Amino acid sequence: MKKIKLALLALVLIAGTAYGQSKAAPWPEMKAFHSIMAGTFHPAEGGDLKPLRAKADSLFLAAKTWQSSKIPADFKPKETTETLEKLVKQTSVISDKVKGNADDKELTKLISDAHDTFHKIVGECKKTGEHEGNGH
Repeated sequence: MKKIKLALLALVLIAGTAYGQSKAAPWPEMKAFHSIMAGTFHPAEGGDLKPLRAKADSLFLAAKTWQSSKIPADFKPKETTETLEKLVKQTSVISDKVKGNADDKELTKLISDAHDTFHKIVGECKKTGEHEGNGH
């Protein structure tokens, strides 16, 4: 079952990346965050929490940097701002929990939730042709 989920996730990431590259200029801070997220979340899915424990502070700092960057025109400003705020809070908690030596199960849940939030930003917070300009 894990292999099926991983395969589906890979397809979604590839499709999302291809879509994002074809529709808009890259958002460097998003790419930087994604690099750290991928390097911590994917190993955690497989039960390896060492990368997350080593990079929790970097994940939080990358989220803060992303939050303070200019939101590109092809993203919904209100939704993106709110969701980035949530992501910063989640990565702050992850960083604190790592410092507090939280167990692997708790950290796996936290990084999974932050990963879902990341995908909300790159998916639901993007404008589409039919929704542009109406705030949806």
